[in-house]
Amino acid sequence: MNKKRMREYTQVIIGATLVALSYNLFLLPSKLAAGGISGVSTILFELYALSPALTQFLINLPIFVIGWITLGKDFSWKALLGTFWVPFMIYLTADFPYTVSNPILGAIYGGIILGVGLGTVYKGRGSTGGTASIAQVVKKFTGLSSGYSQLIVDGVVVISSIIVFNLELTLFALICIYITSKTIDIVQLRTSASKLIMIITENEEKIQGKISDQIDRGLTKVRTIGGYTNQDKTMILCVADQQEAVWLKRILQDEEPTTFVVFINASEVLGRGFTLDKYYGQNF
Repeated sequence: MNKKRMREYTQVIIGATLVALSYNLFLLPSKLAAGGISGVSTILFELYALSPALTQFLINLPIFVIGWITLGKDFSWKALLGTFWVPFMIYLTADFPYTVSNPILGAIYGGIILGVGLGTVYKGRGSTGGTASIAQVVKKFTGLSSGYSQLIVDGVVVISSIIVFNLELTLFALICIYITSKTIDIVQLRTSASKLIMIITENEEKIQGKISDQIDRGLTKVRTIGGYTNQDKTMILCVADQQEAVWLKRILQDEEPTTFVVFINASEVLGRGFTLDKYYGQNF
């Protein structure tokens, strides 16, 4: 097994563990049926005192088969791991001494931890089974993000929980799955503190020198024409980390105050200087 595959399986295990902890520490004590098979198991626990771990395991089995057929064998091996690992960890942490029964805190912190867990599993290209697998199927065929796919699937379960719980708890559960869906997208996409800097200038050589010599970043130059003046200009594109962007902003404000500059949050940056070594042949 190569390093990439090992990292993905590790992400699935860590993420599935967080999913289980969010359930036992926040969602079940707060009586929040926050979507998914965990929401179904919460309802059944409230009605019949059925073991949540066993309930989730039994329901997940047929859904796992759907994931195997639809999403491919590699995904489904990791889904199999998640399918077993979540109920296993729910069983191990069932008697955890510290729990939160306040529905407001359960919705906020349970939603965040659940979102971090599911987002980590998705980064490992896996699933925790249940409606998470169904959400991945929805994502594949609709093009929606993982977070919104999870929101749609879980919303159906949460709304149906109003039959067992009161309206107030159902509304808290809806807040929880919204927080979860946004956290999933943050974990998957917005993990970078880098900035995309767009500089439109007539003094390209001076600014290029500042970027190259002072913050040691590469750049791309695009020839442009001013829409108002019809004059030739240069747009410089540069990606830098947070501190470098702040430093460059100060330099431009002091030395080139008329330069048009846009700073954009970069969701994720791939390539040399970020996910690869900054210099060719670098081994440190």
